Amino acid sequence: MRHLLAAAALACAVSPALAADPVEGEWLTPGGAAKVHIAPCQGRPDRLCGAIVWLRDALDKAGRPVRDTANPDPALRGRALVGLPFIRDFRRVETARWTGGKIYDPQTGKTYDSRLRLNPDGTLKLEGCVLVVCQGQTWRRP
Repeated sequence: MRHLLAAAALACAVSPALAADPVEGEWLTPGGAAKVHIAPCQGRPDRLCGAIVWLRDALDKAGRPVRDTANPDPALRGRALVGLPFIRDFRRVETARWTGGKIYDPQTGKTYDSRLRLNPDGTLKLEGCVLVVCQGQTWRRP
């Protein structure tokens, strides 16, 4: 019985550390063109990553999945955009605020330093920066 109580106490003590951050989950990009799933990075639970899980226009004119054709690495140009790692390596600053990550723009093939935070209205503010110039987007839940 004492072991069971100790295990229950340990589970309660550990649970808050494992609780999902409010930015985790699925988000629609502006205009609803894509849906991105944000979750802890595989093998790095202290970091957040995200992948494209849905595209409104997922097929090209020939009916094939849209590919990562603008990627600067020719070896990666054949990968489908659905399933594509889109954001990576965000470090938590505080609950609902993450920084130090990277965001990949499949339209240009460029990767930007980025940060994200949950707005008071429940939307997600994502900013990509080059040097000191940052541009942001506001994402919403589906």
